Amino acid sequence: MSHAELIQGVSTAITNFDDEEAKKKTMEALNAGVDPLEFIKRSVQPAMDHIGKLYEDGEIYLPELILAGDAASAVLEAAVPRIAINDQAKAMRGTVVIGVMFGDNHDIGKNLVKALLQAYGFKVIDLGTDVPVKTFLDTALKENADIIASSTLITTSLPYQRQLIELLKASGNRDRFYVILGGGPVNPKWTKDIGADGYGNDAKDAVALCNKLVTEDLKPPLDHPVIVGAITR
Repeated sequence: MSHAELIQGVSTAITNFDDEEAKKKTMEALNAGVDPLEFIKRSVQPAMDHIGKLYEDGEIYLPELILAGDAASAVLEAAVPRIAINDQAKAMRGTVVIGVMFGDNHDIGKNLVKALLQAYGFKVIDLGTDVPVKTFLDTALKENADIIASSTLITTSLPYQRQLIELLKASGNRDRFYVILGGGPVNPKWTKDIGADGYGNDAKDAVALCNKLVTEDLKPPLDHPVIVGAITR
């Protein structure tokens, strides 16, 4: 079987929401000598782009989107270790530090965003819930992140998102990281008011937002935040 056929087999497994088959086909391709970096670019990314389009068009729904993400994550789990250390960053679209703000222990939405970002080829550093403001900054610096993603589902934790922006400014690091927001009480107006760089209404929007930030010629902080999937509140 040719390398092209092996790669196509992996893409098909992802679009069929079959994580076991995706991992099996990945190992076959890698053992056949397919370059792992090229393999990811030609299998995972096109497949997830296709799945994303189906979701946007209403042809599949959130459960299918999550299943496709699981399949893509299985492929990355097998393929990334085969890439030379110096080239592993090239396999990833960017590095995202994600967490739920201090005072909030709700993590379902954050976990979904994490899963989809990983499926789309982002390296994700998950800080969990109830995260102090300084931990976001310290981790972003340590991991040389591209994006800090902050969420909360309770209004009492909203001020900590503002504090995060203020800390980045005070420490001289505001121009090093994009800051994006999400969560129930968060909206485009709040995002703009505190000077964040972007807002996503749901997990799929968060992925689209991160893709836009790392692929377009944008530099933080943005004069106007990028709003994806905004709703009126």
